[in-house]
Amino acid sequence: MLKIRIIPSLLFNGSNLVKGKKFNSWRTVGSVFQNIKLYSLRNVDELIFLDIKAYKNKTIDFNLIDDFADECFMPLTVGGGIRNIQDIEETLRRGADKVSINSAAFHNHKLIDNAVKYFGSQCIILSIDYKMDEKGNKRIFLNSEKKLSNIDLFEYIDKIDSSKPGEILLTSVDHDGMMEGYDIDTIKKINQFSNTPIIASGGAGSAEDIYAVIKEANVKAVAASSIFHFTEITPLNVKNYLSSKGIKVRKN
Repeated sequence: MLKIRIIPSLLFNGSNLVKGKKFNSWRTVGSVFQNIKLYSLRNVDELIFLDIKAYKNKTIDFNLIDDFADECFMPLTVGGGIRNIQDIEETLRRGADKVSINSAAFHNHKLIDNAVKYFGSQCIILSIDYKMDEKGNKRIFLNSEKKLSNIDLFEYIDKIDSSKPGEILLTSVDHDGMMEGYDIDTIKKINQFSNTPIIASGGAGSAEDIYAVIKEANVKAVAASSIFHFTEITPLNVKNYLSSKGIKVRKN
């Protein structure tokens, strides 16, 4: 039986780590190196680092990745600004274990096909952000362009599933930073037809929220940010709670 992974996520705006609500009102929450060193000391399962400005700015700070990867003693996923095979190759060369691809995959579905072919599915994560429109439909949200597309979430995942990425980092914009729980119904529905494992993201405010999405949506990995920035709860606290509920977690 696979053990559950608890994955802190760090959002970088080009100068500092930030966090907000529903992808808006970004608030500075510290420096990259301070947070990575802290999580390294706490022996977290994995870490996700996303540069939220890189795609729009058409630049990836490879030197920064190189520097903080040296401080990161756990598997590291890096995303933001990746547009092609060369970007993936350089990101991995600089120390990332996996790459997260969002907007570029949306605009060029073959990028995931080619990435999996060249590097293997184990290091390719498809990042998908979605938001409910005025009619209640779940649509793909493009954070790099700050707009809601007309593409249905479920149809998009059904189409991209054939590319066989290693995992999907699935984030609900409506739940992001609200700390009121995950969009369990949507995650559960996707898990029923998708063959790609889901990393649930967006909404954790307590260990109970994380337990709920694991138990009800049957995910094996959970990403969280605000809960670790704005409460006293640590990844170890979450693991201990899950263990007390009979959930198998990775022991450090």
